[in-house]
Amino acid sequence: MDFPVSWDELHRNARALSLRLLDKGPWKGIIAITRGGLVPAAILAREMDIRLIDTICVVSYGKSDKGGTQARQGELNVLKTVEGDGEGMLLVDDLVDTGKTARYVRELLPKAHFATLYAKPAGKPLVDTFITEVSQDTWIRFPWDMAYTFATPLADQEK
Repeated sequence: MDFPVSWDELHRNARALSLRLLDKGPWKGIIAITRGGLVPAAILAREMDIRLIDTICVVSYGKSDKGGTQARQGELNVLKTVEGDGEGMLLVDDLVDTGKTARYVRELLPKAHFATLYAKPAGKPLVDTFITEVSQDTWIRFPWDMAYTFATPLADQEK
């Protein structure tokens, strides 16, 4: 099942996440898990007045078709990590899916507070704070992965 997320919805959810996290601070900074965590981290940084932002760069999804519309999770490839155990830091990603990436970054940064916008059941136990839970078989379509195109009216579509 596809779950398209608009820029407005993503921004609204990131602001809601900021509200939940403000009282849990103070925070030293944010560590965004790239690339999905970059946009939510930017919004959280603005809303929570956090200026220290770092990244942990992990690749776990690759294209599984020529058009790049489908992705599959493969082996983790860590391109960049951060120092320390995460104490006082927010670890931010757009989504926790199977928990594979989350488990890895949790081991690296056990004292960080892990926050995501969306959580699926398999990864949900690894996250400290999230906004929306979706089913495991849902594919979230983030706005940076979509383009506006013409949609054929339902009455004109072949059955």
